[in-house]
Formats: sequence, C-alpha cells, structure tokens
Amino acid sequence: MAERKRGSMVAVVRTRAAQVIWLAAVVCALFLAVGALLIALDANQDNPLVSFVLDVADVVDLDVFSRSNGIFTFDGADAATKSALANWGLGAVAYLIVGRIAERIVRP
Repeated sequence: MAERKRGSMVAVVRTRAAQVIWLAAVVCALFLAVGALLIALDANQDNPLVSFVLDVADVVDLDVFSRSNGIFTFDGADAATKSALANWGLGAVAYLIVGRIAERIVRP
C-alpha cells in the first residue's frame, strides 16, 4: 500500500514538473513573439512596458537567436525588423518544440 502511494506521489510531482516546463517554454516563446511584433510595429521603445518586453526577449533569446548576431543577418532597409522577425520567430518555435519534448519526457 505504501509503495502504491509513493508511486502516485511521484506521478503527481512529475506531472506538475512537466506542466511547469511547458509553461516556462510558452512564456519564453510569448516574449520572443511579442518582442518581434513590437519591433515590426516600430513600437515606442521609451515606453516602460515595451522596453521590459524587449529586455526580457533579449535575455530569453540566449544569444543564439539574437537580433544583432543571430542565425539570420540582414542588410539594407528594415534589417532590424527582418532580423527580429526571423531570429526571434525561430527562437519562439524552438522554445515550443523543445518545451513540448521536455514536457513529454518528464510527464509520467
């Protein structure tokens, strides 16, 4: 009986951990997607909320999907917008894929 109770407790903990992993991945992807949208819409970066979203997105991109030195680099007109959309968009998709895989591994 105690072993069954312990097994169900482990399942509950693993389920909660999987939910937290998925939630963290979705939040990271959301910051990247909203940050790219704000760059594309040329939002006022002096606004504290816009600045906060862009700062968090800069941290969440892990310098792999960076706007300035990411996977894709663009030159010419609207290079910053293209870079943000391509790199942060790809980063958001990557977070969702890796988050879902990690969630499936942890979930019982």
